Amino acid sequence: MIPFNRPPYTENEDQYVVASMHSNKMSGDGVFGKKCQSWFEQHLGCSKALLTPSCTHALEMSALLINVQPDDEVIMPSYTFVSTANAFVLRGAKIVFVDIRPDTMNLDETLIETAITPKTKAIVPVHYAGVPCEMDGIMTIAERYGLHVIEDAAQGMMSCYKQKRLGTFGHLGAYSFHETKNYTSGGEGGLLIINDEKLVHRAEIIREKGANRCQYFRGEVDKYSWVDVGSSYLLNDISAAYLWGQLEKVNDINSDRLASWALYYNLLSPLAENGYVSLPVIPDDCTHNGHMFYIKVKDLDERTALLQHLKSNGIMGIFHYVPLHSSKAGKIFGRFNGTDKFTTKESERLIRLPAYYGLERGKIEYIVEIIRRFYC
Repeated sequence: MIPFNRPPYTENEDQYVVASMHSNKMSGDGVFGKKCQSWFEQHLGCSKALLTPSCTHALEMSALLINVQPDDEVIMPSYTFVSTANAFVLRGAKIVFVDIRPDTMNLDETLIETAITPKTKAIVPVHYAGVPCEMDGIMTIAERYGLHVIEDAAQGMMSCYKQKRLGTFGHLGAYSFHETKNYTSGGEGGLLIINDEKLVHRAEIIREKGANRCQYFRGEVDKYSWVDVGSSYLLNDISAAYLWGQLEKVNDINSDRLASWALYYNLLSPLAENGYVSLPVIPDDCTHNGHMFYIKVKDLDERTALLQHLKSNGIMGIFHYVPLHSSKAGKIFGRFNGTDKFTTKESERLIRLPAYYGLERGKIEYIVEIIRRFYC
């Protein structure tokens, strides 16, 4: 079976994990945690980067930082992972889902303004497959209405919109280092990206259980105490050490993923030209990271049949999200604004193909040949 995913491993991680294990500080913000955070601040150009146990935790911190209150409304696409919504539902917010663009599967920026009400608190664009949303339009709308923007860039490390890294446009951004992502911190992990300097001080407190512990260690206060709400949002240093090993090979991993993506695209193009499948679209001014390769087929029935065909030939393909607005919790905690023209229809057509660091050319050629046999 060709797996759908294999966690990235470069052989560079072992030495740092062992070093962290033998250090005097394996908890959060140890030697490797600080090295990783400095790397992100330098390469992203953000005010602050804070490692978290997951992207989910980074999004939860974002909801706390912008003071989401019960009955506030938060705009986002329905085609996303449950954490995007849960982070704000936990604070009592109502989720307002907006339709997606069929080309990128991203939030349709032209539909945001009609979803805004006096209760709207924030916009949460999700950069699906590491392909950027139309951030200029989103930021213009947010500024016009005084709204926060929190980028869910879970899949977007190394992707750019107009040569600027994802996660650095909004007030806050979030990355994931789950084992299915291009880079991992050993299975789970995340990053909160803070672009609004006014939020840095409180973010450090929230992340340290609501205590001003960071300020104490910097000598800014003579003792630390409980000063705000918070939780334990620090990533342990062993996980950070694993991530540091991957950051040292960041360009190698990125090039490998992009090469696999390009090979899929080139080999599948004849099927697309003959109308059997649709291929991903990368808009102008967008640089992606090869996070995933997907195809779109005619409809749900065809998708089911093709997935079974792949499985019977030793290939693990999968579909992706069930739109949140059609789920049990989505109906309770959210509402769909406008018409679901593309979200459900396009989601039912999508198949994700195996994609991971080190995926051999021969396996991609075999996968494409099996797809070709299904149609031809």
